[in-house]
Amino acid sequence: MLGLTTDRLALFALASLVLAATPGPVWLYLISRTLAQGRRAGYFSMFGVAAGLSLHATFAAFGLTIVLLAVPYAFDAIKLAGAAYLLWLAYTTVRGAGFTFQPQPLDPVRDRVLLRQAFVAAVVNPKVAMFYLSLFPQFVDPTAGPVLAQSLLLGAIQVSTAALMDVALVTVAGALAAWFAQRPLWLQLQRWFLGSAFGVLAVWLASTPRNNSN
Repeated sequence: MLGLTTDRLALFALASLVLAATPGPVWLYLISRTLAQGRRAGYFSMFGVAAGLSLHATFAAFGLTIVLLAVPYAFDAIKLAGAAYLLWLAYTTVRGAGFTFQPQPLDPVRDRVLLRQAFVAAVVNPKVAMFYLSLFPQFVDPTAGPVLAQSLLLGAIQVSTAALMDVALVTVAGALAAWFAQRPLWLQLQRWFLGSAFGVLAVWLASTPRNNSN
């Protein structure tokens, strides 16, 4: 298919599955969003993450990701912008709670807002771009056909695999969210839980070194 052998595609799909099944920032984002705001919020956030991954995969296929390496401080600038965005989400999440633990459920979030927030959170993580940049060359065969077509195919496989894993993750977290929703204490803590998750993600992103591929 597009010059890639079945064995090569199967190996890439397996590698993508292993990576998707490895806990990381996407897991934290989706689980925290789902537990705090329900399964629907988790699914729309998952779609936003998938869209962000698709954009990164497309950029990598066209070679645009190399800009992160060629332009001085581009990587750090995007990384810090992403951390700032996540800190803003943390602030806007907890600001309605004040400094007490009075029952104040999270306000409903529109589907398009959930999509946008997850999409932006995925796009402003430059480590995703670096991941594609380091992964694609290991499976693309320049002698087997157009490199662009092969890279786009690999990107589609990786995004699809990650999306399937995220669907399962959100589904399980959604069942837990229904259980938590019946607990009065959760009503008091959910703002702080989701805001803290965003804060942890911001710190993780800001402190991730450029040469760390994990």
